[in-house]
Amino acid sequence: QVQLVESGGGWAEAGGSLRLSCTASGRTSSSLFMAWFRQPPGKAREFLAAVHWIGNTYHADSVKGRFTISRDNAKNTVYLQMNSLKPEDTAVYYCAGRLDTVVSMNDVAYPYWGQGTQVTVSS
Repeated sequence: QVQLVESGGGWAEAGGSLRLSCTASGRTSSSLFMAWFRQPPGKAREFLAAVHWIGNTYHADSVKGRFTISRDNAKNTVYLQMNSLKPEDTAVYYCAGRLDTVVSMNDVAYPYWGQGTQVTVSS
């Protein structure tokens, strides 16, 4: 079993930055893929980025160049650095995990989820 706890959400002005953190506990292994998704109000959940514990990263085209995923294996923590924020980035951001060596951009492929953290970007 894996537990995920997010932190770092909040409010930012357009053009600003926020960094989200997600700490994993419980059963973790080097084959754990961690990802960030978001769900804007009234919209479907959207894949943002993923990282394997060996370091391979993947970013959705929609956020490439603005958002960066990284990880600290010693802390079992994954980060999402969000720069040049836009009002349309307003959403609940979720950390997700799957015990696999293959990345997936499909939320149903991730059995482990954090509670979500709200990010609000004002214009």
